[in-house]
Amino acid sequence: MRKFFAGAGALTAFFSTAAAYADQPHPWQWRFQEAATPIMAQIEWFEKYTLWFIVPITLLVLALLAYCIVKFRASANPVPSRTSHNTMIEVIWTVGPVVVLLAIAVPSFQLLTAQYNPPEEPTLTIKATGNQWNWDYEYQIEAPLSFNSAMLQEGDRAATGKEDVARYPRLLAVDNEVVVPVNTITRVLVTASDVIHAFAMPAFGVKVDAVPGRINETWFKAEKEGLYYGQCSELCGKDHAFMPIAIRVVSEEQYNSWLTAAKTDLPGANKALMAAIEGDESVAVAGN
Repeated sequence: MRKFFAGAGALTAFFSTAAAYADQPHPWQWRFQEAATPIMAQIEWFEKYTLWFIVPITLLVLALLAYCIVKFRASANPVPSRTSHNTMIEVIWTVGPVVVLLAIAVPSFQLLTAQYNPPEEPTLTIKATGNQWNWDYEYQIEAPLSFNSAMLQEGDRAATGKEDVARYPRLLAVDNEVVVPVNTITRVLVTASDVIHAFAMPAFGVKVDAVPGRINETWFKAEKEGLYYGQCSELCGKDHAFMPIAIRVVSEEQYNSWLTAAKTDLPGANKALMAAIEGDESVAVAGN
């Protein structure tokens, strides 16, 4: 029993620690990651909204099946009914589904429209190109910045300063994260160089196919600073499971400092940004 409580405490500590670093998948997770963008918040609302239809309909169908099984079983109903028409039943099972579908369709179309139409012109545009099995990113700014992002190898943790497994999980951490400023509308142009991939960031409500020879467009506005993880979500070969995506959301000042340094020294810029963020967190913890 003592070992059980110790294990439960360790798991709780893991969750609380991971939560401090924005969001990422957790063991035995069955709900969405915490929303970090307005679109993901709408997706969460829509999921809860549809449950008000799904659950009653499922229970109703289950009750009707049980009723029919008991009421019209052969022993209790040796002479089956020959009723072929019932106007009231026809009206109910025609009008009812139409009303339910309309109630679901209207907000779903509104959500779909919002996903493809940012409220204002994006401030930052990043091109993401999927490769087997890593990502190329290009910041489409006046002096473009390009780099490759691949899964962090366990032997490289010390060299990159990413030894904290809670912050940089195995199979999700990358060598070079995408860095974006908080509360900024970011356009992502998604394509692929070889086979079909998919750019997915659950906390942002983003999932778009990366198709060779075609550019798909999506956007997000991250409202919470932190490090977020996603993965390629289209089967793309033997290392499909080892193609993570990491986006670090920082303040405007931190982003500008990182961008200036990254143009000449990307590893150094990443380490400086990590030191600034972890230093801020240490000060905040000490202040509490």
